[in-house]
Amino acid sequence: MLIDQYYHKDNDQLTFTRQQASDFAKQIADDFNPLHDIVSKRFCVPGDLLFAVVLAQYGASKHMRFTFSGMVTDEVTLLLPEESALLTLNGSNDKEYVSIEHTGDNSTNAALIDNLTQSYVTFSGHTFPHILIPLMEKKGVMINPARPMVMYQSMLIDLERLDLVDVELELDKEKTTFDCNGKRGNVCLAFNLIASGETIGRGEKHMVVSGLKPFEKEVVDGVIAEYDQWKKDYHR
Repeated sequence: MLIDQYYHKDNDQLTFTRQQASDFAKQIADDFNPLHDIVSKRFCVPGDLLFAVVLAQYGASKHMRFTFSGMVTDEVTLLLPEESALLTLNGSNDKEYVSIEHTGDNSTNAALIDNLTQSYVTFSGHTFPHILIPLMEKKGVMINPARPMVMYQSMLIDLERLDLVDVELELDKEKTTFDCNGKRGNVCLAFNLIASGETIGRGEKHMVVSGLKPFEKEVVDGVIAEYDQWKKDYHR
């Protein structure tokens, strides 16, 4: 499947190397968040990779809600639970990292899972700067460029049908929100899932941003330019 090379599975145990997690972020999600760089002191496995692995292991259900409660590093071993409507990914250290509700009809169709994975993580990976910066500018705030903290909190997907595999995601601007209180902000990115010209589902991605500062256009332009340069250097 699409993500097989980006994790190791040994019976019911999952592990991720820094290289695997970083490659997934850059090659599949086009996400250059410095938290996913192999040399980062605050390195963590992308939440989108955890989402993708769950789909690969348990299939896609009509209703799925993911809640992220801990940062998975390359030193964490996750334990795959038995199939149930409520899944919890715990580490061998007894710490909870992800909980998943998945109910309704379920599909293990590899084409659907790969397409849904690619479409979602590409959409999610482009959160910064394409979506997040304009939202923050409207509120007159920006992330701290010296210590950017954008944390994945939860996501949900509701699908009306599972028989169409060529799925695309479109941002729902009317339902997308950004609320800030002082130095902390909450983001809800709403999206629609489209297949064969038909809306077959809806979803939301929730994030928390911290260390917010007053918006400075020149600083933000510099951050975006640096981010774009990272991408160019990597692809070159």
